[in-house]
Amino acid sequence: MPQLPAPAYPADVRARLDADAKEVIARYPGSRSALLPLLHLVQSEEGYVSRTGMAFCAETLDLTTAEVTAVATFYSMYRRRPSGDYQVGVCTNTLCAVMGGDAIFDTLKEHLGVGNNETTEDGKVTLEHIECNAACDFAPVVMVNWEFFDNQTPESATRLVDDLIAGRTVEPTRGAPLCSYKETARILAGFPDERPGAVEATGGAGPASLVGLKLAKGEGLPKARVVAPRDGQPKGEQPHDPSPSEHLSSHDAPQQTSASDPEHPAGPTAEEGE
Repeated sequence: MPQLPAPAYPADVRARLDADAKEVIARYPGSRSALLPLLHLVQSEEGYVSRTGMAFCAETLDLTTAEVTAVATFYSMYRRRPSGDYQVGVCTNTLCAVMGGDAIFDTLKEHLGVGNNETTEDGKVTLEHIECNAACDFAPVVMVNWEFFDNQTPESATRLVDDLIAGRTVEPTRGAPLCSYKETARILAGFPDERPGAVEATGGAGPASLVGLKLAKGEGLPKARVVAPRDGQPKGEQPHDPSPSEHLSSHDAPQQTSASDPEHPAGPTAEEGE
């Protein structure tokens, strides 16, 4: 059956959203470019992007509801139904999974009595598995309202959700202090985080992430190694078989080419038409 038109916001809510939307739209040369932050804005009002919120965005930006819906359903950060005060996301991509992410997710599902993208009866926690958060050196990673909780175990993750439900103070491993999902959505809409110390907090890269950067800068290397050309050795050096540790990547390993494999020569290359 066709749905009835989305209900309107109460007058006071609509006036507040109109003022905030005007501020957001002013940041962009074209109004439709403000759609993503406006979706975060309406999400900060209800905790998800409702039909009323999508109708508001469409009317404000002179778009169709179909255009707004297409965007709201594409990005996973926009919730399509009421959800908890805390979005608890467990990374189940490859590295986090093998380091224990799958076990954490299964444990939390059983402990909370919910499935993926479901909310506890008290409305406190929504559990979901999420894609890579570029924090692989802290695997397995759990995120709460997009703040990092690193190096988790099933036991520590269980304590984490219990603390959230009980209303106890929870500190992320790094980054800004934790806030509610609605408050997070407003920050993502582009409004300042006015909590003391929140802006100064940072979530810097871990030591494992910085190893590659140090190698790229030549730091921490005992001696620069010259890779010999494939057809010979540097002058003054005796040929030797490189150890596995000398191969920086598969590109440095011996290649089965016509030059290195006489039994399978490539043969001359003919010009087109010959």
